[in-house]
Amino acid sequence: MLFNMIQSIMSGNGVNMSTLISGIFAMLLIIFLILPLHECAHGWVALKLGDNTAKYQGRLTLDPIASMDPMGTLCLLLFGYGWAKPVPVDPRNFKNPKRDMALTALAGPLSNLIAALVGALVLRILVLPFHMNLATPVWQFFSFYIGINISLAVFNLLPIPPLDGSKIVGGFLSSQALYNYYKYQNVISLILIMVLFMGFLDLPLTFLNNLFYNGINAVADLPFRLFGFV
Repeated sequence: MLFNMIQSIMSGNGVNMSTLISGIFAMLLIIFLILPLHECAHGWVALKLGDNTAKYQGRLTLDPIASMDPMGTLCLLLFGYGWAKPVPVDPRNFKNPKRDMALTALAGPLSNLIAALVGALVLRILVLPFHMNLATPVWQFFSFYIGINISLAVFNLLPIPPLDGSKIVGGFLSSQALYNYYKYQNVISLILIMVLFMGFLDLPLTFLNNLFYNGINAVADLPFRLFGFV
């Protein structure tokens, strides 16, 4: 996100201050509320499936400091894609380790999609029933907020360690394949950051983001269509 704005400034196109401020406020809300919610969702589902590691280590919390990962936060600010400090999960406490680990991993991206849907509903509640014309910064804020949540969900669903998608895929792999999958996790993480910086993932991520964005907006429109507001 900020990386694109910096590129725009360096190319001489400049940046609209209203857009910049709205984007910063949306990003701060994501960092201090939604990222902790994402991690808390992992811990809560793990607890329900039999693993209380996150609870005992104090990670079932919305405290942003407990969930903040410096590199993940930096990537979020620069590119709109990032991650938080993972909650501790011990699959040995699960009745079905592979399945339950996949469900625990899925809870994070799902929380982002729910947060995006809530944002889309709030925007419609403010606008549609009363035919309000919101100020441009408000529209921009909600647009950023919804878009970033969807971006986080899509990004974390990528089947690349250490992202949530790798753990979801892991539920379908053999033990040996799973071991090999995570053997070079740290190297893969560095490569992932480089690929993001070079823009190689822009096209597939943009396609998936638009797909989810349209889906979220379609779902958010449903209750208002029933009452004739849309």
